[in-house]
Parts: sequence; C-alpha cells; structure tokens
Amino acid sequence: MTGLERAGAGPGVLDVLLGIARDASRVVLEVYETAFQVEYKSPRDPVTQADARANALIVAALARAFPGVPCVAEESRPEEFAEFRRSERVFFVDPLDGTREFVDRNGEFVVMIGLLEGDRATHGVVLAPVSGLAYCGEVGRGAFVVDAAGARTPLVVSPADTLALARLVVSRSHRDAAIDRVLAALGVAECRALGSAGLKGAEVARGAAEGYLSPRHAGKRWDVCAVDALVTAAGGRVTDAFGVPIDYRADSLVNDRGLVVSNALLHEGMVERLRAALDLHPLEKQSG
Repeated sequence: MTGLERAGAGPGVLDVLLGIARDASRVVLEVYETAFQVEYKSPRDPVTQADARANALIVAALARAFPGVPCVAEESRPEEFAEFRRSERVFFVDPLDGTREFVDRNGEFVVMIGLLEGDRATHGVVLAPVSGLAYCGEVGRGAFVVDAAGARTPLVVSPADTLALARLVVSRSHRDAAIDRVLAALGVAECRALGSAGLKGAEVARGAAEGYLSPRHAGKRWDVCAVDALVTAAGGRVTDAFGVPIDYRADSLVNDRGLVVSNALLHEGMVERLRAALDLHPLEKQSG
C-alpha cells in the first residue's frame, strides 16, 4: 500500500493518474488537429497552447484528487511549487513531452505524470496521444500498457545481458558528438533515434530496447520521474550518468548529470563505458 493510499486516496492511485492523463491527452489532440501557433521559451524550446492547456488541466485535477500534494509541472510558475522539497510526496508533470515532435507533427510526444514518495519515484504514467497507448508503472506492483480500448498487457524489460547485443534509443532532437562517442564506446548492436523521453523510457520498459542514454543533459526532473517509476516497475534501472539515483529534491530541477535508463542487467556496464568515453569522474560533485 502506498503513502497516498494510507492517506485516504484509495487503492487506485495509478488509475486516477491514468484517467487524468487521458483527459489531458484529449486536450493535446484537440490542439494537434488545428493550425496551432508556436512560441519559444528559448531558441530551441518551443511551447504551444497544448502545453499550457494540458498543464492547467493536470494540475487542477491532481489538486482535486490529492489535496495538499505539490505538483512540479513544466508550464507552471516556479512560485506555485516553490516549497515542494519539504513534502513527502510530490507530483512531477510534463504535460507535453516532445513539443518539438508535436510541432513537427511526427506523433512522437506524450503526456507524463510521475509521483515521488520520499526519495523514490513510485508511480508513472506515460501516455502517447496519437496511438492512445498508456504505459503505466507502480514500483513493487509491476508495469503494464493500456491500449485505447482499455486492454492491459504486462510490461517487463528485456533479459539481454550483453552490450554487443543491446539496442539503444537516443534523442531525435538532441543528438551530438558526445552521443556518437558513447555509442562507439558501447559497441551496441543497434541505435534508434526517437522523440520524447517518455517514449524512449517506454521502449526500455516494454523490452523493445535495452537502454536509453543521455550523456550530459537530460531535460528536467519532470522529464524523468514518470519514466523512472515505469522502468523500475518493469524491472529496469534509472540513474544519472554516474550511476547515482536521481535526486528529485536537489537545488536545481535540471538533469545536468546525464541519464542512463536500462534493463538493469546492463546498467553498470553502460555507466562504466559512458564515463570512460566522456572522461566523466565518479567523484564529481553533484550539481543538479
């Protein structure tokens, strides 16, 4: 039984999150089907009405369903969740993960809701509006995918234990020389580019890839929390590039120590080779 269940939210915490994500997905698709406008928070960081509308819907719905639990959401004002580090339970929300892909209309974007309890990501929902597939995980209870009709199929990570046979997914929008050096050092069998951190995490959770790497920068905490819970629930492992669990209460929300998501069996090997390829130092002070 989770902390929220003990607090009176009932046994269906993951189902509640899935329902909220479904509602947000419908809003995202409504905008997707129009000639929407694109603005930029920075030169490489687009934002649309879909981001804002889905963000508002999710934050309001979570507040109704789980009163008093803070929500760290990408499109919310920082002052709205300024005190979240003091709370035992925290939601991390990316209302539209993969906005570049949304703008490019390639379908590779998701709605993500993750729950942190203590220092651990425990619940995660990653929902792809175009396909209608929702990848859900609760640590200790397992992971599953739900199709648009509501049918559920269990998820489990790949059993592969050799890097030479591994399949990796990497960013479609952020590939650079560092990624290429890591891939060469890993010597894996296959590498695919895919949009959205959530979709890449889902590939690992469902056993279609053994790893997802982002060597130095991996967005912010709302890009990771739901993936962390999903992959862990499916039997995998999520850390930064130094092999350290993600610190969701760090001073900064930026994932500036990289990200390694794997089927667990290959995790240490991936971290070791990533460090060597990029000359990363394990004792380097946590900055994120």
